[in-house]
Amino acid sequence: MVTPLRFYFLYSLTLISSHLTTINGLFSEQSNIMLPTDHHPTEKLTHLHFFYHDILEGKNPTVVEIIDPSTSSKSGFGTTFMMDNLLTEEQELSSKPVGRAQGLFGLASLQDRGMVMLINFAFNEGEYAGSTLSMLGRNPVQDTVREMPIVGGTGVFRFAKGYAIAKSLWEISTSEHFVVEYDITISHP
Repeated sequence: MVTPLRFYFLYSLTLISSHLTTINGLFSEQSNIMLPTDHHPTEKLTHLHFFYHDILEGKNPTVVEIIDPSTSSKSGFGTTFMMDNLLTEEQELSSKPVGRAQGLFGLASLQDRGMVMLINFAFNEGEYAGSTLSMLGRNPVQDTVREMPIVGGTGVFRFAKGYAIAKSLWEISTSEHFVVEYDITISHP
């Protein structure tokens, strides 16, 4: 005998399965069911402030060129770099470390110094130790202030989304040591 509750469950299961479309065999399915998009009521808004240090020359550089397309482009189009930069609490390189910026960037514009950046901010300080934030987007590095998207994270920042404001500190940067101030605002559970 089918009880009303069991009937409702079977009906719901049939309805859900009829909305699934198989794509690429059994590996993935796409659902036409719309999920609520409202923010979770316990979502937090977090602001982070730190300084990023590109060490470009010397015996221990933290940025290395990995692709040189040897083109005649004035913008350096195609040139790609890998980084593992120190993040500090204050603008001095000797101030308290809070993590690392690990990732890559490439010159992706024929007209200007626009970069595409993929950076994981890996934190090792306080309540954020072991957590990361991922930034992916266009960085018009010739501009003093620019905005880039935060597209995810891990640990405390799992499901994070938000934005980063980067400000080049031209007044204290040198050809060997480039300093960027970051203000990051994210929402996360």
